[in-house]
Amino acid sequence: MSIARYSRPQMTAIWEAANKFNIWFRIEAHACDALAGLGVIPQDSAKAVWANGDKPYTPERIARIDAIEAETKHDVIAFLTELAEHIGPHSRFVHQGMTSSDVLDTCLSLQLTQAADILLADLDGLLAALEKRSFEFKDLACMGRSHGIHAEPVTIGLKFAGFHAEFQRAKTRLLAAREDIATCAISGAVGTFANIDPRVEEYVAEKLGLAPEPLSTQVIPRDRHAQYFATLGTIASSIERVAVEIRHMQRTEVREAEEYFSPGQKGSSAMPHKRNPVLTENLTGLARMVRGYVVPAMENVALWHERDISHSSVERYIAPDATITLDFALARLTNVVDKLVIYPDAVDRNLNQLGGLVFSQRVLLSLTQAGVSREDAYRLVQRNAMQVWDAAGEGKDTKGQFLRLLQADPEVTKALTPAQVEALFDLGYHTKHVDTIFKRVFGRS
Repeated sequence: MSIARYSRPQMTAIWEAANKFNIWFRIEAHACDALAGLGVIPQDSAKAVWANGDKPYTPERIARIDAIEAETKHDVIAFLTELAEHIGPHSRFVHQGMTSSDVLDTCLSLQLTQAADILLADLDGLLAALEKRSFEFKDLACMGRSHGIHAEPVTIGLKFAGFHAEFQRAKTRLLAAREDIATCAISGAVGTFANIDPRVEEYVAEKLGLAPEPLSTQVIPRDRHAQYFATLGTIASSIERVAVEIRHMQRTEVREAEEYFSPGQKGSSAMPHKRNPVLTENLTGLARMVRGYVVPAMENVALWHERDISHSSVERYIAPDATITLDFALARLTNVVDKLVIYPDAVDRNLNQLGGLVFSQRVLLSLTQAGVSREDAYRLVQRNAMQVWDAAGEGKDTKGQFLRLLQADPEVTKALTPAQVEALFDLGYHTKHVDTIFKRVFGRS
């Protein structure tokens, strides 16, 4: 279950009993209004439901519902019984033709919609932070890595821009998941509307800002919920991708970036020098938790016949836990990104660590364009590159070594002059399309 350490009040409030019972009441009261409009129940009774029942769900009211449930072993009946104590004789018209799932499922849809709205706002905050840092470091060239090994130059800004593009996709997916989950079911025992008019469902849906479920058996189909939680899991994975990159960049041997270390903060109980990436490590763990709720949501899709309650206990766990945890994680990541410390000197040091090997592909391509076969060009470049690689591994100074070796290699200079080889060692060659990429991501450069 979610714990206070990783919870924020606004999201937590959605899953508290007071909000849940308030939604249950609104579902029942709006249904009474619709029934009264159709002439099924008296208008005075519908008015009495609002007048006498629309009161805050205080701790005392919640305790009373809990006490009744302890006896009845049924949460909706306990709620209706307590509500009847406030409404009086008119309460006989409450829940006309409805079943418990009409209340429970519609409420869950609304809660998940409310949660999605908070998560969408969280994403907007994160996107703003990523955009700011993208442009701040758009032109700061850094070492790009594949398999954890130096590859070719990118920029720090491109890293942030890539994350921004990913969370833009996350926002698009969450908007779609929100729309998909925002449905209302007031269709009765097995979803046939035998004892309640479909117009009641349409009325309640409109009042709650939901859409009528086209066909609910007794429950809203759980493929909707599976998609919702799968979307949360995907967002969590994107959070972890950013977190892992920052954790790598903060490694002592790399030290290109570092989580903000506040005055008075301590990194280790044993080693006073430590400044650990604790926030992004925490985010990695939180992402695992959110993803962990995806499979149970998928398994909830296959219910028996028109319904069973095997999904119920699962959703009581995963709905609050997944949304509360993801809300906290998005807020934490936004703070990490916003305050992340970048060390340009370390970035430059790592970029030049291997004596120019990052230009090996350009040399390879230039040799092929000069008439050398690709196989021979690869052999020539690799032969010289490995000397630099081995020297760097031995801790030797390799600055400029790759260029010197190529310029001294007769097979290379047979195709390219020393001046032509030197011209290939141009960092701007690798960053010349950064503006184009930024325009694709942000619509501006």
